Amino acid sequence: MVGMSDTSVNSTRLAAVLTAIDEANTADPKQVPTDDGPLPAALVYGRRMSAELADLVPDAGEPLQIAVRGQHIERFRRPRDQYPMTREGYLAWRRDAARFHAERLAELMRDAGYDQPTIERVGQIVRKQNIKRDPDAQALEDCAALVFLRHELDDFICAHPEYDEQRMLRILRKTWKKMSPAGHDRALAIAFSDIAAPWIKKALAETETA
Repeated sequence: MVGMSDTSVNSTRLAAVLTAIDEANTADPKQVPTDDGPLPAALVYGRRMSAELADLVPDAGEPLQIAVRGQHIERFRRPRDQYPMTREGYLAWRRDAARFHAERLAELMRDAGYDQPTIERVGQIVRKQNIKRDPDAQALEDCAALVFLRHELDDFICAHPEYDEQRMLRILRKTWKKMSPAGHDRALAIAFSDIAAPWIKKALAETETA
């Protein structure tokens, strides 16, 4: 695994790939509000993922940094509504999207001069292979959960008034279950809003008694 402390050549390659991911994600037509004004949603998501990783795994290697930043690279090109609105359709969409993201990252990494073993390693992380035994894949899962809880939960709750209490709690408990103890610690430090806090409190209370 290529570490952050490697030569300036590798650091340059990393910067080139992260920049290329950001440039690809600027094409997302969906905009989200930020302190700097509206920005493409995919761009914001990738940067938020990297910010979570910097806190969660400060010494993350280059493959993990690339996988985290590009986990959803150009996901807007693979919309969910192109698949049947069933569980089988959802799983097929998730599987195909992960393959697409890994292929796009491979292209960018080859352009930057990365070798094939490192490219394949990034693909493994993005596809979350052996997640229970791979700390990098688990770190990516933690970052995704933290971005959801920190930045997206309020909007998710408000966007789904049709969800009954048990359905919403199942979603939160499932998110929590996917996270590592280190991810849990980070999540517990989030200052949840008045919208999200009651849901989190109830979900965690039920998790502890389950």
